[in-house]
Amino acid sequence: MLKEFRAFIARGNVLDLAVAVIIGAAFSKIVTSLTDDVLMPVIGKVFGGLDFSSYFLRMGPVPATYTGSLTDYAALKKAGVPLLGYGAFVTQAVNFVIVAFIIFLLVRTVNRATALFEHEKAKAAEEPKAEPADVALLREIRDELRARRG
Repeated sequence: MLKEFRAFIARGNVLDLAVAVIIGAAFSKIVTSLTDDVLMPVIGKVFGGLDFSSYFLRMGPVPATYTGSLTDYAALKKAGVPLLGYGAFVTQAVNFVIVAFIIFLLVRTVNRATALFEHEKAKAAEEPKAEPADVALLREIRDELRARRG
């Protein structure tokens, strides 16, 4: 069973998938930072200083022992208050759109490169290939011999 597992792991597509997952996790952190630290503050500024991450609705009571701010989403969530965090959802939706757009650009580029490669390959197949010198020489000798016989 260990041999089979080793053979399974050694297959190229499994290793490629593992690399993709690791790179994807790192890329996710970059996109999250881009959204949280760059885009959402700009969007908030455009819409009058809004901070989307702090938009939420309380869906239940605040514990009597809670001493923090009633507008602090993270603190309320940590205290176990049921919250509907639509601001966090908007941030995640923006993250998704960014990732989807980047993947779209990547796939589009690969598709264009593949089409260009296929076009060049088809063009090369249409062009007649030059005859190698040794084949041309043999053909010439053959034709000369035929002419002498005939």
